[in-house]
Amino acid sequence: MNPRVVLITGANGSLGQAVARSFLEESTENQVWLGVHARRDEVDRLMGENPGRCRAIPLDVTCPESWKAAVAEVLVRCNRLDVLVNNAGNHQDGLLGTMAMDSWRGILALNLDGVFHGCQAVLPTMIGQRHGRIVNIASLSALLAPAGQTNYAAAKAGVLALTRSLAKEVARIGITVNAVCPGYLDTESLGMDETERKNALQKIPMRRFGQPSEVAAAVRFLACNQASYITGSILKIDGGIF
Repeated sequence: MNPRVVLITGANGSLGQAVARSFLEESTENQVWLGVHARRDEVDRLMGENPGRCRAIPLDVTCPESWKAAVAEVLVRCNRLDVLVNNAGNHQDGLLGTMAMDSWRGILALNLDGVFHGCQAVLPTMIGQRHGRIVNIASLSALLAPAGQTNYAAAKAGVLALTRSLAKEVARIGITVNAVCPGYLDTESLGMDETERKNALQKIPMRRFGQPSEVAAAVRFLACNQASYITGSILKIDGGIF
């Protein structure tokens, strides 16, 4: 496999770190760029473990200008960009009836607008290369929307629709666009007490939470050459919930 240049957003969290490690393990020649906005402690640690192969880049995914600057820096250093993983996201749960407008707009800006801006920023390069892989991290909430997540579920459902539509637009020029929908992952963002964890486990046929590495493996597969006939697909990774 030829060495690849990969850009991952939300790279300081557990899932972003797992995705980055997966591409670093794929080939010692891969160049992995870690998009970070606020926290970067884990990013710094990963760069220290992989000097010269792993770089941090400032990136506010809600800002088109930030995307343009990030992609420009990658191209100056590497002269190409092969894979974009739109992983940055967060949730701010609450009932719709009392949800503040800032909560609605902020979650859509981060989870949906961020994917739009990212895809738009990398497309000119990927079109010029006539090759590229875009993998969008959605959520099981997009398919099985829970109460209290109208903002997050709507944003992630939008990511799925964007994925399918864009996949059709660029299918003839060697670019694939796919999405994964993780269910419960055992990460810092799970945010459950012991009772809530037990209740959640009862909903999962496998009776366990997923690991970030399991999602990362799927992301890496969707980005590999052997997956070149897969586009516009939505892969749920949820232990059998739905």
